[in-house]
Amino acid sequence: MESDDIVGGGDKLILRGLKFHGFHGVKQEERSLGQKFLIDVDAWMDLRAAGISDQLTDTISYTDIYRIVKEVVEGPPQNLLESVAQKIATKTLTNYPRISAVRVKVAKPHVAVHGPLDYLGVEILRRR
Repeated sequence: MESDDIVGGGDKLILRGLKFHGFHGVKQEERSLGQKFLIDVDAWMDLRAAGISDQLTDTISYTDIYRIVKEVVEGPPQNLLESVAQKIATKTLTNYPRISAVRVKVAKPHVAVHGPLDYLGVEILRRR
């Protein structure tokens, strides 16, 4: 079953491929050198009013969610990607009551594994 089915489908704001440099991880070199993180966010909310009115006041600006992601990823280091994702989801839901659910994917494209990969990461889904 797709995550959209779990959330109930419907309208959502979509942010894809956000890139930031952060210092998250349990290894010392991750904390001192930092690395690139890739973030995707889906934020479910009813977009009908905005679709009819064509007014920003009837929706939430993508840039507002972008700022939350930037603040968390470029902010205080966390040991786990799970914690980074949780902080983004919690702050998004707290700041924007019109959002009914949020999905956050946090990926690390540069990891010390022996083999080719695009990224390793986590994805969480949080509802009100």
